[in-house]
Amino acid sequence: MDRAQLILLGLPIFLFCSDLFNLFTPPPPKPQPHRPHQPPHIPHQHRPAAIIPETLDFPSQKTNGLGAIGYGNTVEINFCVSCSYKGTAVTMKKMLETAFPGLDVILANYPPPAPKRLLAKFVPVAQMGVIGMIVAGDRILPMIGITHPPAWFHSLRANRFGSMASTWLIGNFLQSYLQSSGAFEVHCNGELVFSKLKEGRFPGEIELRDLISKTLTRPSILAGSSY
Repeated sequence: MDRAQLILLGLPIFLFCSDLFNLFTPPPPKPQPHRPHQPPHIPHQHRPAAIIPETLDFPSQKTNGLGAIGYGNTVEINFCVSCSYKGTAVTMKKMLETAFPGLDVILANYPPPAPKRLLAKFVPVAQMGVIGMIVAGDRILPMIGITHPPAWFHSLRANRFGSMASTWLIGNFLQSYLQSSGAFEVHCNGELVFSKLKEGRFPGEIELRDLISKTLTRPSILAGSSY
């Protein structure tokens, strides 16, 4: 076999092997388009603006050149202690002392009328007497000359514990009612400013502050406090 025949035989074999190699070889990755180099992006940091503290100007209390109008003046709040009015009285006291610096606010009990006070003292004695009759009435009544107890005594003795409990509860209710006056009276320098007994209600905080302010800013009050 001469050289020409070898070339003619080897060329098809080479092309066939080249096709097989290209068939099983994965295609090369596509080249990415060239981008110009950019420096890394650094987020711009915003500096917080300097906070300048501002002072709020609150309106000061008018003094008319005489200092705080509360100094040298007294407000007395007389309220019913047994009516649980103390919380309201303390709230009003703090409000007035804040609104009028230097004002002397006094809290005191407003007692009920004298007849109610006397009856309130008699109620515990009556309670103990009824309970004593229920427990030992069969021996007490003959000692005072009653040989035949009345019908109500037998009905009380039939249910001792219920009768004693009812006597105790009713007596406590009566005593609390007789000791309560329902009062919430406000005096400014001895002058009545607000009366719950007359108005039938409690004063509002703003209402009471305005009433005290009007009383303290009277010319006679201001003239007296200047000395």
